[in-house]
Amino acid sequence: MIPVTHRATIALTDEPSARRVVDTLSEMFFEDQAAFAAFERPDGRWDVTVHFAEAPDQTLIRELIGHATGEEIARSVSFDTIEAKDWVKASLEDLVPVPAGRFVVHGQHDRDRVAPNKLAIEIEAALAFGTGHHGTTRGCLLLLDHVLKAHQPRRVLDLGTGTGVLAIAAAKALHGKVLASDIDPPSVRVAAENAELNETGPWVDVIRATGFAAPQFAQRGPFDLVLANILANPLRQLAGPMARHLAPSAQVILSGLLTHQAPAVIAAYRARGLVPLRHLRIEGWSSLLLRKAG
Repeated sequence: MIPVTHRATIALTDEPSARRVVDTLSEMFFEDQAAFAAFERPDGRWDVTVHFAEAPDQTLIRELIGHATGEEIARSVSFDTIEAKDWVKASLEDLVPVPAGRFVVHGQHDRDRVAPNKLAIEIEAALAFGTGHHGTTRGCLLLLDHVLKAHQPRRVLDLGTGTGVLAIAAAKALHGKVLASDIDPPSVRVAAENAELNETGPWVDVIRATGFAAPQFAQRGPFDLVLANILANPLRQLAGPMARHLAPSAQVILSGLLTHQAPAVIAAYRARGLVPLRHLRIEGWSSLLLRKAG
């Protein structure tokens, strides 16, 4: 008899709702009882998938989700079973090595498939977002590769680091210090762990911070290069504070925005003296490279 695992799938409207669902359910299950995955779709909606080692109490699951996001979402939760061997397969089969210029993002299972002349970044699929397989992360890596062909920035910031993939990439390419920040405590922990895994622990300093409020930004700035793969609205709100933390002629790589949101983000930064240099469009998402005047 083929063993099975139990799965719940939840479709949500936005990232905060996805995080509330994961936070609520993760408080009820130990690590060996359930595994969580959250993914953003090109239309901006989010899917959360939960794999259970044993058949869950569906009524309880719906009740918990209802408290987190409302009854309509709770009623839409779907439950099914898949072969247990597919639990691992489902999380890995789509995560083939992703090339982005000199960088290649891969999982542990593909460690031996990366060419020796590439900068390998090992990131496993996890709750902290940014495995390298999303169009925004790849766009940032491509722009980072482009920038580093002509410049060697000394003060680098990865704002909203997620899994730490961009900070790790910059540290590997520059062999230098990178400050990485995130508002989310699990992301801070995951990014630090990934930096150690990729042998960039001494170079990548990960802090928990909201916006530019932490004192480390003033201590480590002004920055020559900032990477920010967040969302369109926070990027617009951060335009002023970011401009104040930039050195003259600093370059900024922005992503996490749908292509139709790019003009508003560009306008917000242009008003603070940043000129757009490049605009990559990948899978419906935009990644921007801008430079501060002066």
